[in-house]
Amino acid sequence: MGIADLLAGVAGRGDFGVWLGRLDGHPVFTHAADRAHYSASTMKLPVAIAMTRKVDSGELALDQPVTVHNDFASAAGGRFGVNPAEDEAPNTWTKMGEQVPLTWLTTEMITVSSNLATNLVLEQTGVDAANAVLAEYGSGQSVIRRGIDDTAAQRARISNLMSPADLAAVLVAVGNDKSPSGEYVRDLLAGNTWNGEIPAGVPAGTRVEHKNGWDTGIRHDGGIVRPDDAEAFVLTVCTTSDLPDQDASRLIAEIAAAAWDHRHDLEAVR
Repeated sequence: MGIADLLAGVAGRGDFGVWLGRLDGHPVFTHAADRAHYSASTMKLPVAIAMTRKVDSGELALDQPVTVHNDFASAAGGRFGVNPAEDEAPNTWTKMGEQVPLTWLTTEMITVSSNLATNLVLEQTGVDAANAVLAEYGSGQSVIRRGIDDTAAQRARISNLMSPADLAAVLVAVGNDKSPSGEYVRDLLAGNTWNGEIPAGVPAGTRVEHKNGWDTGIRHDGGIVRPDDAEAFVLTVCTTSDLPDQDASRLIAEIAAAAWDHRHDLEAVR
């Protein structure tokens, strides 16, 4: 079944966006790719890139100590904390009050999608630096305006947004970055342990450098897939729908499988 057929099968169930192409940045298949969705944890990729840029400039260091805490400045004014019940990565919470290296937090942010670690890294980089990554590569539809669980900002309609096309643009940039920082980010993405979407649609053992995100009614994933027998390709899928989580994850995996089946002639994808 082709990607268009898979999307037709969920027509009327919500908003679905797809971008598929190679590392040259040119798409071979798109569907509502410019429509922005709530970003969920896909925003953690630009945060990681912002961090590496500040390391490269000397403003931060990978081994610098950061005290783990749960009190952050809200984008709407005041303070907020991460809800531990909604953070599915417990390791950072076991370090409360302790100092850990910035690189440890960044690894927690990407590989296990820790919300607390994300806000700690974002506190070091600043929201503006993370948003600047999207502004550089994206269309302007995608933004980072606040940390995770900033409910006051959410009530004030200050949100983080991501479109499939803009997530793809960031991944293309990461995939073409030959610097040590580029390799560092790609290795982080390849170490992602939440693999129920794009990686589930390609053969086991395939290197997939990806960052996914989820929330109520939301499942996204975007990654660079590196077959051993074909050129790498970039796939991003954003879903905001009434699909059960398992069905949304399965849809993304099936789209990845369709792309994989055409990896030798990606332009033939339909």
